[in-house]
Amino acid sequence: MTDHFNGLTPAQAERLAMLIEECGEVIQIAGKILRHGYDSYHPDRPHMTNRWLLQMELTDLFAVQNQIYAQDRVFLPSSLSVDAAWAKKLRYAHHQEEPRT
Repeated sequence: MTDHFNGLTPAQAERLAMLIEECGEVIQIAGKILRHGYDSYHPDRPHMTNRWLLQMELTDLFAVQNQIYAQDRVFLPSSLSVDAAWAKKLRYAHHQEEPRT
């Protein structure tokens, strides 16, 4: 039971806060990749390329995403719905190839 107006439990609100934070971190590294490239790195951390950092941030995002699926009755999309969503995005993309079957 919760007293908050949105009806979320503290755990649900925390998972959403984690989701927002991870999305922001993915956005940040994607911006760095656009500016400097996948294989660029900070001079103090040459072993941590932007590609590697994106992989780490996406892993964190997927970890939170999986808990939201598991705990909050937000259902995992089927591969068909994911394919349909990508097909919709392709209608407005300029440089993406059609998926190979």
